[in-house]
Amino acid sequence: MASETETKEFRIFVGTWNVGGRTPNFGINLEDFLQVEGCADLYVCGFQEIVPLSAGNVLVIEDNEPAARWLALINHALNKPRQEYYSFADSSPLRDFKSHNVKDPKFFNKSSLKVISKNLKADSNLLKICNCPVEYLSRERHRLRKLNESMAALDPEIDPRHRYNSSNSSIYTVGMPTSPTQIYSLIASKQMVGIFLSVWAKKELVPHIGHLRVSSVGRGIMGRLGNKGCISVSMSLHRTSLCFVCCHLASGEKEGDELRRNADVAEILKSTQFPKICKNPNPRAPEKIIDHDRVIWLGDLNYRVSLSYEKTRVLVEDNDWDTLLEKDQLNMEREAGRVFDGFIEGRILFAPTYKYSYNSDSYAGENGKSKKKRRTPAWYI
Repeated sequence: MASETETKEFRIFVGTWNVGGRTPNFGINLEDFLQVEGCADLYVCGFQEIVPLSAGNVLVIEDNEPAARWLALINHALNKPRQEYYSFADSSPLRDFKSHNVKDPKFFNKSSLKVISKNLKADSNLLKICNCPVEYLSRERHRLRKLNESMAALDPEIDPRHRYNSSNSSIYTVGMPTSPTQIYSLIASKQMVGIFLSVWAKKELVPHIGHLRVSSVGRGIMGRLGNKGCISVSMSLHRTSLCFVCCHLASGEKEGDELRRNADVAEILKSTQFPKICKNPNPRAPEKIIDHDRVIWLGDLNYRVSLSYEKTRVLVEDNDWDTLLEKDQLNMEREAGRVFDGFIEGRILFAPTYKYSYNSDSYAGENGKSKKKRRTPAWYI
């Protein structure tokens, strides 16, 4: 008998932000950035430069407090509408904690951040196991059938309604460290120096997520350190494999710098290796980025516009995105077949996002006399 396949549709929100080494304060509201009213099923949030790319952060020890703050702010934005309590898993029963108010400066203290970052995650034991349903459930049904047969042999009068069945089997339950009012759970998060990636899912989707793995590739100093590179998260949702790649590629406006960015992408694709996790004879857990059913690449790609500053500014003022995009390095390199072969980018109908002066709508250097800090506008993210 041929098996039937049911197709489900899910919405995935993907956002990326180079925050320029600035630690978030308690007044930041991420609801607009995350478009929470859209109610996506998965949220993928990538950041670059969450810490200053200093020698201390790169070579000694990375500061993880900003990452914890971003987690807390994302959680507040996603779960704010109907969230009144966090329920964190203790040794046995759940304990209820009043919701942390991120508007309160006391919220951002190290002890609170440690609790938040630890307890927002969904059940890691469930997420790390194989999620191949057909074979797994077949074995489980066989086990339950044997158990029922054994029970019937011991007591033929037992009420069949009290026997074990798939609806009350433990394989369908999930130990979630959240309360019923929490909408989204943290699936995975990872920091590599200034790169930070987190993936969130609606609570009801967690039992259908498996094959969860994380991989990092450093492409910074000496071609290995983590001030540049990527973090990748691999997972399966039902029977579809997904890969989210958050990167920070080589910077620079000089001619030829785009080739360094191409090299970063090639090395990321080559070196990213997800560990084997699936014990199924026909594994559905890809070990390389390109082998996934769906790959979403985000981050600070750093590709620039190959035009002079003056010509670019005129086109920006005229909202002439088509002409600018013809000179966009990423488009030019893709069309030449040198990078991102097979990837598709959505239409761009907005002004270049690089590089604004801090806390303003003005491009860097356009209001000053010095050209040293001036940057040619580009869609570098």
